[in-house]
Amino acid sequence: MSSKRSALVGITVVALCLAGPVTAAHADPPSAAPEQAPPAMVDAMERDLGLTEQQVHTRLANEQRAAATEARLTTQLGDTYAGAWLNADASKLNVATTDKSAAASIEAQGAQPVVVARTLAQLTAVKDQLDRAAAKPRGAASLWYVDVTTNTVAVVAPTQEAGEAFVTRAGVDRSLVQIVVSAESPQPFIDIIGGAAYFIGSGTRCSIGFSITRGSTPGFVTAGHCGRTGARTTQPTGTFQGSSFPGNDYAWVAAPGNTVRPWVRGSGGQNVIVRGSTQASVGASICRSGSTTGWRCGTIRQHNASVTYPQGTVSGLTRTSACAQPGDSGGSFISGSQAQGVTSGGSGNCTSGGTTFHQPVNEILQTYGLTLTVG
Repeated sequence: MSSKRSALVGITVVALCLAGPVTAAHADPPSAAPEQAPPAMVDAMERDLGLTEQQVHTRLANEQRAAATEARLTTQLGDTYAGAWLNADASKLNVATTDKSAAASIEAQGAQPVVVARTLAQLTAVKDQLDRAAAKPRGAASLWYVDVTTNTVAVVAPTQEAGEAFVTRAGVDRSLVQIVVSAESPQPFIDIIGGAAYFIGSGTRCSIGFSITRGSTPGFVTAGHCGRTGARTTQPTGTFQGSSFPGNDYAWVAAPGNTVRPWVRGSGGQNVIVRGSTQASVGASICRSGSTTGWRCGTIRQHNASVTYPQGTVSGLTRTSACAQPGDSGGSFISGSQAQGVTSGGSGNCTSGGTTFHQPVNEILQTYGLTLTVG
């Protein structure tokens, strides 16, 4: 999808520029030394993001530091926090706040302060209001999300009129919303043919997200639209223990008798080790693994997006520029070594390019009391 980004609304940027890559005043122990990216990940990022090998390593190191800095500042800024995002090459982390006096503290931790009119909580409340409107008879909007880079809520619709009608029906303040006209029409990635990964029932194929355990029971997380609670799987053999779709798009499958591994299948079948599940920043690179198109990379565009599929609206998704196709549903999204989520749906394909959405993995783990398998 190609769309023109709206101008910033009500934003004053504090003119404090960083001379070098994102840095932190102090690093948490796990982030003290940048992790070495697996060769398969480096190759895929070179291919999909147009980077050199050195640029890949530099970007990943910057993203690792940015994630730690963002986590600290989110807590420190409290109610005045308004979101964070990386610039195009991930050399600078922008952190937004409604408190001008916090600019010096943000800069001291190596980030670029951005003073804005609205907090993230205020924008999220607007998005929640749109979510409630979508729960009624279906609206014309196909996607909406908090856009921290413009301090607004974006509504994507096939026409300006359709977007305006949805916003009016929701009763939200129009000045807080930007309408983006696009033909993007997200669909869940389901392919009813035999193939790889795992199968549901008589032939539906989806992709494993991440290995997990619940107590002593091994299993995996995946997309909720792949199967309902009680559905049986093969390769590996298991049973859906919990599933939510629409509203959410997550599920977990108990697969006793199988061995869980802390891996995601990367480019060329090489394994990428999962070491945790820290959420990456908006603008960070991210790679996706699925049973149809394999290993594909892109960047994170927004967190907390709501998407209207033909089956209903799903909220709390992350939007990325990595491509995917039917059969990739449920597959892994990973940034560096950190698990991010499971593939939900999207638009386009891996020939012409596309957009994908993933359900954040931490919400799945917390909902069902699961433990991520890490190496």
